[in-house]
Amino acid sequence: MKKKILVVDDEEVIRILYKEELEDDGYDVITTSEGSRLIELIDREKPDLVVLDIKIANYDGLDLLQDIRKRFYNVPVILCSAYSSFKGDIKSIAADYYVVKSADLLELKQKIKMALEGNIPTHMFNKY
Repeated sequence: MKKKILVVDDEEVIRILYKEELEDDGYDVITTSEGSRLIELIDREKPDLVVLDIKIANYDGLDLLQDIRKRFYNVPVILCSAYSSFKGDIKSIAADYYVVKSADLLELKQKIKMALEGNIPTHMFNKY
């Protein structure tokens, strides 16, 4: 059975790129640009993993991460941001991995594979 990945990003180009690339790798991919109903979407779609942008229009991805953890603590979440400066934010600790956005999706794909295989870091410094 295909693993389902939810991509949350307000940039349409990123959503399209991630969807195409991850579907080519055999994943079922759903995308959203909205933070407002994210918890409802996760509850309905039951993704195996969430790729979450930090800077989403009108939303703070780190606050959304906290909301996800409160309700879906066992769903792996990969923070994906164009800004490496958020790695130091205390709220980012709740993510399983942190990936800096790049046109090369190799690192993101590696982290997705690791997270879906249950290779979640036990120490916050191992996830970067």
